[in-house]
Amino acid sequence: MNNTRAHIFVSGRVQGVFFRAGAQTRAKKIGVYGFARNLPDARVEIIAEGEKENVEKLINWLKRGSLFAKVKGVEVIWEEHRGEFGGFEIKY
Repeated sequence: MNNTRAHIFVSGRVQGVFFRAGAQTRAKKIGVYGFARNLPDARVEIIAEGEKENVEKLINWLKRGSLFAKVKGVEVIWEEHRGEFGGFEIKY
């Protein structure tokens, strides 16, 4: 297995448009673990762990986002896989 971890920051209209819920649904469908949370500066932060191909699939979804989102930027910081998550959750 080629496991990896991505620390992702998504900017644009990504809060209040079911972006985190959509990311959670997509992540669970493809077997990616981690979390999504809103940041005070209107971005969404995501930690995603799993097989590199699946993490990349999630990142591709994040570039489009949910139906009402308007994604302007996606910053990805690749990190070493830690295996600390048992699912994908929304943090509040």
